[in-house]
Amino acid sequence: MNTTRAAPKSITSREFLSKPHLLNFKKPQKLTFSSTPKSPFLRIRASTSTAVNGTPPVTSTLSSEQLRVQILSESLPYIQKFRGKTIVVKYGGAAMKSPELKASVVRDLVLLSCVGLRPVLVHGGGPEINFVLKQLDIPAEFRDGLRVTDARTMEVVSMVLVGKVNKDLVSRINHAGATAVGLSGMDGRLLVARPSPNAAQLGFVGEVASVDPSVLQPLVTNGHIPVIASVAADGLGQSYNINADTVAGELAAALGAEKLILLTDVAGILADREDPNSLVKEIDIKGMKKMIEEGKIGGGMIPKVNCCIRSLAQGVRTASIIDGRVEHSLLREIMTDEGAGTMITG
Repeated sequence: MNTTRAAPKSITSREFLSKPHLLNFKKPQKLTFSSTPKSPFLRIRASTSTAVNGTPPVTSTLSSEQLRVQILSESLPYIQKFRGKTIVVKYGGAAMKSPELKASVVRDLVLLSCVGLRPVLVHGGGPEINFVLKQLDIPAEFRDGLRVTDARTMEVVSMVLVGKVNKDLVSRINHAGATAVGLSGMDGRLLVARPSPNAAQLGFVGEVASVDPSVLQPLVTNGHIPVIASVAADGLGQSYNINADTVAGELAAALGAEKLILLTDVAGILADREDPNSLVKEIDIKGMKKMIEEGKIGGGMIPKVNCCIRSLAQGVRTASIIDGRVEHSLLREIMTDEGAGTMITG
């Protein structure tokens, strides 16, 4: 996505980049084909998501070959712009619960890697953690968008994030054709944690004390996709649960990333939390801080916004909060002018 975000216009073939399955017509998804015996062309009808731009379905009369070539041609400027650049993606929320959305995120990451971008995936696992806690009859409690983590909960968090969610994502990415490497903050001393200032209320919830990206750099340089669980330890070896948004922001800064992208369960940042149509397409740090002061941002969105602001202050060029409920929102954000949520600039 360009630094200045354009207002949504009529859909062009560029927007079909958000549906990379169009590049392979063997197994079309959400497409309707019709043809006549005398015509070599296929009529391709693809409904775009009203969750993103509210536009009606659009029909293209390009042949499959023509459409494929046009999509690839129009993607060239974006590939040239971001080729060799590091993109840190935080993955969580609805995109983790839906098999279709999970597959969409994996395909997007693999495609970006294949065309020369350097994606790094940081994940949470809230739904999975809640499920296991419920099975063990351990109550889940949150304060200011952060999970209250006692010793028993910390064991579950480590088990689920490092042992289950992380390895599942690595397996899916590898199966899709890329090479993923699973890590936690403890591996290679990637992250060193410290207790949260509110440790008395939050328990083993930590902050990032330091980042050593040296374990990641050879992986990224060689075209691998690091998949990082948001668990780290302090200097004494005590494990801490760290907010995945925070981890993504600190890693983006340490890696000198071009973009930080947070997948969420909302369309982005809303000017009016009660109005889903009040999406803020682009805003700078000053405007973001003003919205916080005015109480327009609250709950679980606060740590997301704060980590974006912090990463931008440390040199990340742009940070985006996008709608993870929409398939291929990751490609929309990177490969189109319109984007898929709110872009925050320095």
